[in-house]
Amino acid sequence: MSQTHRTTIRGRKGRRIEHRREITSKDIRNEVGSLGEGVGIVEAARGTLIHHYQLDEDALIKKVNLIVATTNNASAICMSIRDAAKGLIHGGEVSEEILNMVEMAFRAYDPCWACATHFAIGQMPFELKIYSHNKKLLKTLKR
Repeated sequence: MSQTHRTTIRGRKGRRIEHRREITSKDIRNEVGSLGEGVGIVEAARGTLIHHYQLDEDALIKKVNLIVATTNNASAICMSIRDAAKGLIHGGEVSEEILNMVEMAFRAYDPCWACATHFAIGQMPFELKIYSHNKKLLKTLKR
C-alpha cells in the first residue's frame, strides 16, 4: 500500500488483515476445479452479490441461485418507501413531485433497478397505494 494513503483493513474479529497475501494479491482468480458446484460472493456497488451454480457432468448449468443486493435490501427498501410516503402524503393528495420523492426512497438503495426496468420495458412501472389511518384504501396511483 502507498505510504501517502494507508488504510487499515480489519476482518470480522477486528484483526488487521491488509498485510495478508490473499487479501492484497493481484492473483484474484482461483484455479479451475472439478465439475460440480461453485459459489462466488463479491461486494458490489449495490451490496453483496452471491452466485451459486451447479453443473452437470457435461459442464452445463443445471441449477443457479442468485442472491442480489435488492433481495438483501428488500425489507429496508419497503420500510423506507413506507416512511417516505407517510412523511410526504397528507390527506390522500399526491402530486407527481411527491410521487418522485417517494420513488427516491428505493432508488437510494438500488439505482440500477430503475434503469433496468426502463431498458426492459421502456418505462419504470410504479404503483402507490394510499391508505387511511384505519387501513382503508383511499387511492391507487400507477404510472
